[in-house]
Amino acid sequence: MTEILDQSDLTDRAAHLVEAARKAGADAADTVCVRGISLSVDMRLGKVEETRRAEGDDFTLRAFVGKRSATVSANVMADPAELAERAVAMAKAAPEDRFAGLADPSLVAKSFDDDLDLLDETIPQATELTEAALAAEDAMRAVEGVTNSSGASAGWSLGGLVLATSNGFAGSYLGSRFSLSASAIAGTGTAMERDYDYAMRTHRADLDDPATIGRKAGERAVRRLNPASYATGRTTVVFDPRVASGLLGSLAGATNGAAIARKTSFLLDKMGAAIFPSNINVSDDPSRRRGLASRLFDGEGVRPEPLDIIKDGVLQTWFLDSASGRELGLATNGRASRGGGNPSPGATNLTLAPGDQSPEELMAAIGEGLYVTEMIGHGANLLTGDYSRGAAGFAIRDGKLAEPVSEITVAGNLAEMFLHLIVASDLEYRFSVNAPTVAIEGMTVAGQ
Repeated sequence: MTEILDQSDLTDRAAHLVEAARKAGADAADTVCVRGISLSVDMRLGKVEETRRAEGDDFTLRAFVGKRSATVSANVMADPAELAERAVAMAKAAPEDRFAGLADPSLVAKSFDDDLDLLDETIPQATELTEAALAAEDAMRAVEGVTNSSGASAGWSLGGLVLATSNGFAGSYLGSRFSLSASAIAGTGTAMERDYDYAMRTHRADLDDPATIGRKAGERAVRRLNPASYATGRTTVVFDPRVASGLLGSLAGATNGAAIARKTSFLLDKMGAAIFPSNINVSDDPSRRRGLASRLFDGEGVRPEPLDIIKDGVLQTWFLDSASGRELGLATNGRASRGGGNPSPGATNLTLAPGDQSPEELMAAIGEGLYVTEMIGHGANLLTGDYSRGAAGFAIRDGKLAEPVSEITVAGNLAEMFLHLIVASDLEYRFSVNAPTVAIEGMTVAGQ
């Protein structure tokens, strides 16, 4: 266990790569190492279908020669001098980018005192994951009306980041993930319906009980049996929390600094404007304890602080890394994401703040409408804001959930949708993007 958690060797290798790049002629350089270790078990009908384990430490060296840069990747066995010479030679041949460069040294993290509690040092065995997946599937298959299984899965992983830069930054962090999912089939013949439940946590003790995951998956599938059509027209659409988070994802994409710099966002000219009702607040918090996207520093070594993206309905900021910030005449706000390539801006733990009324009170006030539990396809155009996706869910009649409906399309424009957003009180922190139940008035629904 100690060897897996010890990143000191990776930190030393990253520093040596940066030093090698400077010796090879780079004016500046950084090295990131992404550590990934995972184990998962897939179960179906009481039998293990597949057990997978993967391990890897991948280095990426970015070298700058003036305003030219190049990135090369390799495994831990690569020769630092050879890799550095290759990166510098590629950088000299690359086109100039006046916005390229390392983060401002005054902005990089100087200490890592915060305890975000991202690591559960428990390493499960394949047998433990098998038992968890089996318990979930057994509970799912025990639900009356469930006729088949699409399977259940249990997984564990460790993911970490080591970063070293030529302007003096060196840091690392490591986090764990435990996941569990189940997918049920209800009904027979051409009347079958499928649904699922899924959970992920940084600590195993926080993960939902396998039987609870399985039972919810089964109950959701059964509840969708014998769907009816839905009348075409304009109506209020209520989004279940697990699909409401997709609206937040669209907001994050439209407020991405790279999209703003490229002028490919429908929110391009909306900084400081009211784009939601005045009671809507959206925050991004990389410092949440045990948060799935929490981190001590971003992909450039900058300490990310919590941000109000939307405050009282007003757009406050973009997600920025150093390059997009420079292009927009702004400073990075520590939202550089980093994998095996160059940094790019993105959200961390993104949350839509809850409202005051329960989902039941919200639907009672609506009276008639559509409750969506599943979205199909990726129908959000972030350049224009046009939104059109396949959906399934339930009719709302007399303020309550009624018969299931399917094979429908919901459409609108995100700019108008945001302005008519109503939020319920049932927020739960389940993933890195979290939202309560939300309702949007005046959406177009196309039924059969």
